Amino acid sequence: MSSAATPRQAGRLLPDRHRQGDFFLCDVFDAIPKDDMASMEHPIFSLGTRPDRRILSYEHNGVSITVTPSVRGLATIHDKDILIFCISQLMAAINAGRATSRRLYLTAHDLLVATNRETSGDSYRRLRESFERLAGTRITTNIVTGEEEVTSGFGLIESWEIVRRSRGGRMVSVAVTLSEWLYRAVLGKAVLTLSRDYFRLRKPLERRIYELARKHCGRQESWRVSVDTLLKKSGSASPRRVFRKMLRDMIAAAHLPDYEMAEEPGDLIRFSARGAAVEVPPPVLGEDALAAARKLMPGADVHSLAAEWRGVWARSGAPRLRHPEAAFLGWVKKRAGEGHDEN
Repeated sequence: MSSAATPRQAGRLLPDRHRQGDFFLCDVFDAIPKDDMASMEHPIFSLGTRPDRRILSYEHNGVSITVTPSVRGLATIHDKDILIFCISQLMAAINAGRATSRRLYLTAHDLLVATNRETSGDSYRRLRESFERLAGTRITTNIVTGEEEVTSGFGLIESWEIVRRSRGGRMVSVAVTLSEWLYRAVLGKAVLTLSRDYFRLRKPLERRIYELARKHCGRQESWRVSVDTLLKKSGSASPRRVFRKMLRDMIAAAHLPDYEMAEEPGDLIRFSARGAAVEVPPPVLGEDALAAARKLMPGADVHSLAAEWRGVWARSGAPRLRHPEAAFLGWVKKRAGEGHDEN
C-alpha cells in the first residue's frame, strides 16, 4: 500500500519537513579538522576582537570579494571554527561513504570540545553570537568552488536555529544550513587538513597566517612571500610597520603549527614545513571489509564504525598501514567482543 498522501489527506497533514536524507547528523567522533581552500586563500573573516562593521573589498589575480557586515559586525576568524567543524564532519562522512546534506544537526557541546573551547555558560553565549555573525555577514564574490565560477552573493551560513535547549535555557543542539557555495566546495573536496593545534592559537592573525602557510606551502619544502602581499592576503587592518612587527613576534615565538617562519632580505617571509607533509590520506575501506564488519557486529552502522576507527587511527599518529582493512576488522572484532563481555 502506498505511503503517499492522497489529495484529500494532503489537506489535513502537515508537510514532511525533515524527510530522511534532508539533513546530516554531526556524529563523527574526533573528525580530522578540515578547512575550505577558498577562504584559506582569500581574506573573508575579520581579524578584529571587537565588532567590525567595515565593508571589506579585496581583489587579487582576477578574484574579487566584497564582505558586508550585519549590525552584529563581520564574522570573525574565531567564528570560522563553526564552519571548520561542519566541514570536518561532512568530509569524514564522505570518506566513510555516508550520505550528506548542507543542513546539519550538531551538538553545541561537541562543537565547543572539538574546537578547544571552554564549556562554560559564557562560551554558549559567545557561540550563539558567532552563529548570528556568520548568518548576517554577506559575501559577494566570483571565487570558483566545485569547478564552477559564479558571481553571487550569500551568507556564510544560510540559516541556523536552536533545536533543543537545556532546562536552564542553554542551547543543546543546533541546526545549521550551509551556503550552497561552501557545500559545493566540500562536495568537490576543495579542502585541506588542519593541525589540531590550530584551535590552540589565541591571536586572530596567528590563525590567519597559519591558514595562508597551509594553503601555499602545503607539501612544498618552503614558500616565500613579500610582507606587502602577506598583509593584503591576511586581511589585517594594521599599518605595514605594525604588521611587520607582529610577524617578527610570531617568528620569535615559533609556535605556528607545522611551519617555521623566517625573515629574509628583500622584505620577504619564508615558511618552511616542519617534518613530514601535513596531509595524510585516510585509510580506504572496500565494500568487502564493510560487509565483513556487518557480520561481526550485526545491526551496527558500519559506516559510523569506519569513521570512528579512522578517528582512532588519526589520534594514534596516522601510521602507515600495510593492510588497513585487516586492521579495521581486527578493531571491529575487538569492539564486538567488548560489547559481548558487557552483556
